[in-house]
Amino acid sequence: MQALIQQSSLSDIVSKVEAGERLSREEGIRLFESEELYTLGYMADQVRRRKNGRVAYFVVNRHLNPTNVCYARCKLCAYGVTKKDPDAYTYDLEEALTKARAACAEDSITELHIVGGMNPALPFEYYTDLLSSLKQELPQIHLKAFTAVEIAWMAKLTRMSIPKVIELLKEAGLDSLPGGGAEIFDPEVREIICDHKIDSTDWLDVHRAAHQAGLKSNATMLYGHVERIEHRVDHLLALRELQDETGGFQAFIPLAFHPENTALDHLPGPTGFDDLRTVAIARLLLDNFAHIKAYWIQIGLKLAQVSLHFGADDIDGTILEEKITHAAGATSSIGVPRNDLIGLIQQAGFIPVQRDTVYNEIRRWD
Repeated sequence: MQALIQQSSLSDIVSKVEAGERLSREEGIRLFESEELYTLGYMADQVRRRKNGRVAYFVVNRHLNPTNVCYARCKLCAYGVTKKDPDAYTYDLEEALTKARAACAEDSITELHIVGGMNPALPFEYYTDLLSSLKQELPQIHLKAFTAVEIAWMAKLTRMSIPKVIELLKEAGLDSLPGGGAEIFDPEVREIICDHKIDSTDWLDVHRAAHQAGLKSNATMLYGHVERIEHRVDHLLALRELQDETGGFQAFIPLAFHPENTALDHLPGPTGFDDLRTVAIARLLLDNFAHIKAYWIQIGLKLAQVSLHFGADDIDGTILEEKITHAAGATSSIGVPRNDLIGLIQQAGFIPVQRDTVYNEIRRWD
């Protein structure tokens, strides 16, 4: 093993990683240009074990998507529709509560993940009422809700500042933010794939404001479409820079692009090689992030399991009904029993730990 590493064209980067030194933009580009997947995995696994030992996390959670009506209609998305689409839906508050009650009926569930479209017909009070009603009905459930794109949309609707919107959402029951909507920060790429979404500055500003308000959040990157490797590196470094400033990000989630049923369905999407490479490089560049997720909904359970040896220390959650990625052709399950996740982690040689949203340990299986 060591002989292979010493002969690697990345041996100088291996030495920096082993010494715990921060990698540069140029080194990040070299990593993405490399075909030495074994060496990437070796380095990422060193960092992963240094930070998290032999533990692999998961959460028992559920998803709630209040509406699929969205004015943006991004080319990358197969979920959002117009209000006239036959598949359009918007839950009223009672419908949303009914679905949430049913989804969170099990005692072991600790998190409700809430994201949806930007429906121009919904007032800001819909979102605050939804949060306050859910918090009253399900006080034990952590409400991880609304992407930075949704929050910026709310600020535009209300003509309030982003910090004020976050303040009111927090008062209503918001506990943390998911990481969606980041896609790729490069403006030329965003013009192609999501031209109606907020730009990178606004996305980062929402998360900065959330962190300043005492809320934790996650971060994502959508890869495998029209971006180049330098766009990926610059995206990761922008996240690293904000994390240096605030320390508010908990986990990074690489999101593999699914082209089916989107306006970009002529693209092939990323390969399994690229999935593992991206997980590993994220672990290497994001030295100030505690956790890297292998989001099994995006890459499948088997590759998520392998990703635990390529820098990932978290495979997300049990979910139950995932709509957004499956609308774009994902063939993974829409939910996985807790025992299956435990077995998957154990078979990979790691210790399963059930966590809550902010990484408090609930139970472990040594």
